[in-house]
Amino acid sequence: MTVPAENSGTKRLHVMIMIAIALALLAAPFFVYPVFIMKCLCFALFALAFNLLLGYGGLLSFGHAAYFGMASYVSAYGAASWKLPPELAILSGVAVATLLGAAFGALAIRRQGIYFAMITLALAQMVYFFSLQTPEFTGGEDGIQGFSRGFLLGIIDLASDRNLYWVVAAIFMASLLGVYRIVHSPFGEVCKAIRDNEPRAISLGYSVNRYKLTIFVLSAALAGLAGAVKAIVFQLATLTDVHWSMSGEAVLMTLVGGVGTIFGPIVGSFVIVAMQNYLAGLGGWVTVVQGAIFVVCVLTFRDGIIGALAKLIRKPL
Repeated sequence: MTVPAENSGTKRLHVMIMIAIALALLAAPFFVYPVFIMKCLCFALFALAFNLLLGYGGLLSFGHAAYFGMASYVSAYGAASWKLPPELAILSGVAVATLLGAAFGALAIRRQGIYFAMITLALAQMVYFFSLQTPEFTGGEDGIQGFSRGFLLGIIDLASDRNLYWVVAAIFMASLLGVYRIVHSPFGEVCKAIRDNEPRAISLGYSVNRYKLTIFVLSAALAGLAGAVKAIVFQLATLTDVHWSMSGEAVLMTLVGGVGTIFGPIVGSFVIVAMQNYLAGLGGWVTVVQGAIFVVCVLTFRDGIIGALAKLIRKPL
């Protein structure tokens, strides 16, 4: 199978967009509340993780909250009970999410389509009920809260929102570049080939299950990174992080922004988080508004906001 080279014009456009994102992140904390931007970046990272699996692996998971939430709990527990520095707390959360992804992925990839999705949901619900039944670890319905953010590398005081913002922005940009590299690598091209025509990929000699498992684990690790960073930012880990509705948030953000696009999940996450923040006064009606916007996006922009924009400029985004 030949791997198509990326169009040089498209590559330049992607580079320009990433530079624009980096510049926007540099300027943002001087105009917008840093904690709000950090929340957007954490969920953008979560959506990127989900999109890596669905958009480029063709695997619909309803259980990504398991990796996001478990990493959040492990990171918070490490910082609160073991007094781990933030970098080790985050790494421990990512490690647990990666191992969980490897175990769950090995089971889930044995099935396809809706069966795959239901298996991921069932496994995620197991994690939710485990969290509910182990209050000595998770804090039960109260969660783990109020712990210190600590000092990054023993030097940078993360109690300062501004200091923490630069760390979160750096993690986000590094992750975005990592996802871009994965998607445009030979590995990523094979994953897209499997997504588009799995029988043909098998006939060409590719070990399909190995590629599926690898992209599943990468997606779980990235979701874990999002959850671990979120726990440090808000000094909080609760049952909401492992609830099935959190998986739904990832699906919603990705579909609104554009499945199978590099920048779509970022746009979708900023739209959804901004709605939750600025429409909080509507109470439960926020969910109704989100549903309405989702329906409009699906009916009007079937490929999401970025997907529709990509069609206008005739370049993949």
